[in-house]
Amino acid sequence: MNESLKGILIGVNYRNREDDFTHLMEELRGLAFACDIEIVGEVTQNMDQINSSHYLGKGKIEELKALIEYTEANLLIANDELSPSQIRVLEDKLEIEAIDRTMLILDIFARRARTREAKLQVEVARLQYMLPRLVGRKIYDQQGGGSGFANRGAGETGLELDRRKIEDRISNLKKELDLLASRRKIQRRKRKRSGLPLVSLVGYTNAGKSTIMNKMIELFQGTLDKQVFEKDMLFATLETTVRKIVLPDNKAFLLTDTVGFINKLPHHLVKAFHSTLEEVTEADLLIHVVDCSDSRYEIFIEVTNKTLEEIGGKDIPIIYAFNKADLTDLQIPLVKENIVYLSAREKVGLDELIGLIRKNLFEDYVCCEFLFPFDRGELISYFHENATVLKTSYEENGTLLQVECRASDYERYQDYAVSKVK
Repeated sequence: MNESLKGILIGVNYRNREDDFTHLMEELRGLAFACDIEIVGEVTQNMDQINSSHYLGKGKIEELKALIEYTEANLLIANDELSPSQIRVLEDKLEIEAIDRTMLILDIFARRARTREAKLQVEVARLQYMLPRLVGRKIYDQQGGGSGFANRGAGETGLELDRRKIEDRISNLKKELDLLASRRKIQRRKRKRSGLPLVSLVGYTNAGKSTIMNKMIELFQGTLDKQVFEKDMLFATLETTVRKIVLPDNKAFLLTDTVGFINKLPHHLVKAFHSTLEEVTEADLLIHVVDCSDSRYEIFIEVTNKTLEEIGGKDIPIIYAFNKADLTDLQIPLVKENIVYLSAREKVGLDELIGLIRKNLFEDYVCCEFLFPFDRGELISYFHENATVLKTSYEENGTLLQVECRASDYERYQDYAVSKVK
């Protein structure tokens, strides 16, 4: 069993950058908390750039030595990604295990992963990241529970792997992921054939995406068994979940809940989760969920937008859902152009959010009349399920339906159309 971890945070405040250093260190503390690490100290330094050999300056290293001895810390956590040589030098000089922000995020992902695909994606990311840092080290404990931080989480195989074996493992995992990605593409093609528009919830981790999804399921499906996992913690959702939302007038769309973004989201993770994040790039509409009760929400928006640009989703129409607005001084619900201020947990502003979704997705709907022969009852059933039937009457030569439907459905069944109103 792992001994309890007592960590010291270290960070460099770059003089020539505009990063919110205080926020980054607070976030690092939150990541450590999510990994069950007790933080017993913090050492920071203002510098133009990090020390290439041991991250902090020599004076700060001496300060760290004294703090480690005083607090009995057994883990050092850097705010920036450490190079293999920096890890070795810090560990040699301070006689304490050294990790960085990326390792914390990888560990959280390993804990949160529940599906086979998510577990494989996390393991690939961990192995790719650890490969240059753990050559010559015992990175996997035989019993799966060594005393160090690096022995925790996904990817424990019970073997001490050398570089070649790790690379072989990565190659095998990628092959399995490629198969799962192919299945995901087939599922996406099926969804596209259904003609239903796709709406993706995106945003900074813990902004309330899963809460919005669950409230919509509750409102429009009247059931709780289709809800997704939801908890007030970092990266509660790793798997992309798709649910069909049917509005009272039979207009429908597919809603997806996606992995949250974070400052300095590790490149290896973005790469490993590429097939999952592709769901976002296939969307017809994005709902960018923002925790507007947090004073740093503008930073969160910027981080999310940068990540969207990186994965190829920047040109998709977007609605901003400023969530947790009940914790601010604003009177909600409030709508300003493509922004809605709401509280998903209190179910305030969801109707307004649906209104914006309608405006973006269903502008191509048309009012028309169809006359279906009596022997085409399946078409009448289809329109009752996939459109809004405004009026039904029975004529001498068939059933007359006045409907509001997708333009694509009108084109598809134009042979039965009697009239069309824009």
